[in-house]
Amino acid sequence: MYEKYSIKAPYFEIGPKCYMWGERFLRLAKAVDAIAKKYDLDVILTPQYADIRLIAENTERVHVYAQHMDALVPGRGLGAVLPESVKEAGAVGVMLNHAEKKLTLPVIADTVARADEVGLASIVCADTVAEIRAVAALHPNLIVAEPTDLIGTGTTSDLSYVKETIKAVREIDPRIMVLQGAGISTPEDVRRVILAGAEATGCTSGIIRNENPEAMAEEMLYELRRSWDEAHPQVSFRA
Repeated sequence: MYEKYSIKAPYFEIGPKCYMWGERFLRLAKAVDAIAKKYDLDVILTPQYADIRLIAENTERVHVYAQHMDALVPGRGLGAVLPESVKEAGAVGVMLNHAEKKLTLPVIADTVARADEVGLASIVCADTVAEIRAVAALHPNLIVAEPTDLIGTGTTSDLSYVKETIKAVREIDPRIMVLQGAGISTPEDVRRVILAGAEATGCTSGIIRNENPEAMAEEMLYELRRSWDEAHPQVSFRA
């Protein structure tokens, strides 16, 4: 775990995958940056590698993460994603083990260690409760609890999964914050998982493929702020 890294609940992750890039994603990133400031939220964006510097240099509040990286050190490795390069481009973290880029547990361990070494936060995706427990034992900064079968379906995790995964991670390392992903496509989905106890959630298709991504991002982040304040009135934010 990269000890100096700081992100606070509630936070949100928007991953464009390969749907959006370049100037179009920059427009969305700038809008999300302004929305994050408006509602005092931390938002993770995971742009294409080639866009990391573009997004990092044109935003202030969002957290720019690479979509993946490798555990290699400087030297040979044509085609690999070097941790030092990700860091120097302006990323503050890296996403690992997404369902579309699965890794073995030993590789996750090595890559989390390299992230820690170069000063990058790590957010690791995991599917089952058993996998989430195994990943938590590697002490990344963040975990995405995301049933693979639900990704892109518009169907969200049931509440028992939300509660069980949070409990599993807290038993191993309470410093790790858990993002509930998969199937989040509407503001109502955001509300449901936050009121169930989640510290964060995120979305790809519901925002990126919407006819007005900026407006949908505003709706989801507003609901994140509203639901969190309702669930935690003692520390609520007032715009």
